Amino acid sequence: MNRITPFLWFDNNAEDAANFYLEMFPGSKKLGELRASGGVGPWPEGQIATITLELEGQPVTFLNGGPAHKLSEAFSFSIACATQQEIDFYWERILASGGTPIACGWIKDHFGLCWQVVPENITALLAHPKAMSAMMEMIKLEKAVLEQAAREQ
Repeated sequence: MNRITPFLWFDNNAEDAANFYLEMFPGSKKLGELRASGGVGPWPEGQIATITLELEGQPVTFLNGGPAHKLSEAFSFSIACATQQEIDFYWERILASGGTPIACGWIKDHFGLCWQVVPENITALLAHPKAMSAMMEMIKLEKAVLEQAAREQ
């Protein structure tokens, strides 16, 4: 078990979010869940209190915490993509479900969780000022454009 696991606060849709992410990342799995029982806690009997997933090898726990706290752009997951097709897949999947594009490869899904959908070599690409400038003009990242800009001197 990882000693550090992201623990995310959802309103009352943690189970819906978990199912969405499990479908989006087919190699992922549910590790466990805690359902309310015996009238203990703020949840109705049988409702998910927490659900833990492994998304692409990363354990993540979701809490049905209620409306007191919202997810924000201050936290995001980064998806390292090998190809433009992979970038397009994740971007379109999040967008089609009600997501909102932000900028520079960032997109917020319909649950309020932010994602960075980036080429797997993004750090090396952005070491080149022209690639950084190109990225700053993009919403969804275009791998070939960033690679071309990185080759320019």
